[in-house]
Amino acid sequence: MISMQEQQKAIDAIKQAKTITILSHLNPDADALGTALGIYAMLHQDKTKRVEVVNASTVLPLELDFLPHYKKIKQRMEYKESLVIACDCGSIDRLGFALDKREILNIDHHASNTAYGSINIISPTYASSSQVAYDLLKEDFSIDADVATCFYTALLSDTRYFTANSVNKEVFSVAMQLLEKGANPKEVAYNLTQRRSLASFRILEKALHSLSLTHDAKVAALFVTKEDIASTGATMPDMEGIVDYARSLVTVEIALFMMEADEGIRVSLRSKQLDISSVAAHFGGGGHRVAAGFTLKQTTMQKAIDKVLTTIDRIIK
Repeated sequence: MISMQEQQKAIDAIKQAKTITILSHLNPDADALGTALGIYAMLHQDKTKRVEVVNASTVLPLELDFLPHYKKIKQRMEYKESLVIACDCGSIDRLGFALDKREILNIDHHASNTAYGSINIISPTYASSSQVAYDLLKEDFSIDADVATCFYTALLSDTRYFTANSVNKEVFSVAMQLLEKGANPKEVAYNLTQRRSLASFRILEKALHSLSLTHDAKVAALFVTKEDIASTGATMPDMEGIVDYARSLVTVEIALFMMEADEGIRVSLRSKQLDISSVAAHFGGGGHRVAAGFTLKQTTMQKAIDKVLTTIDRIIK
């Protein structure tokens, strides 16, 4: 549990700040952007403050362009001495900016968060970072329809439409409160599920073609190469959710999706029940008990698969 003292420090820091920069992690998902834009929608109402929302990625998920203030997202920080609010980001390097000596309010729900902030509001039992932000800010700031839409979108996405293990009665209570504040469930569901790009289907086909099963079909592996990505025209947002296709197989307990990138082999891990956070931590990554990730540098695809499967050996038996 987060102490009342730490929560009050966070509220005081926001109220006292004249300039605020809201950041989310590189290659953001709906929880990262929904949380960031929700906080932006909340704070920019105060005309005594200057507030910016920034993400360092060159490509953002286009299906999220319905979110209020989506077009306000910048690629560069303009405020040099602002309070930084980091959203849904487990480690400071994943924010993509040099933040030495900056005051950082770190809002997250990943158990692997490194607590890099001056103030850390981290709730691993919560289903999304937007739920953390909502719980922190709802009593002291106005929650209008724009804020509610952003937070609800983040919550819906990170719970995989209320199917994740993190879902409990509190999640549904928060969802109802956000709907009462003006979030439109039909609009959000449509944008998250009915606006996939053609490239996302083409890269999914490549990934499914690579499917392999090990450990008596309890582990499924998918991968795509740089050539696959180039030939399909896929971007990072098009990779979202591919690993879940492997996890959905009836026999599978752990699924991994690997993508060849300039910085190395990016690995996404998912499980139905088993704790895979230790596998990600072993390779310098992080995440949740059933959803984690990391990057393997200076290796080939096959060597990366072999390394990960060897590490999985100890938890799948």
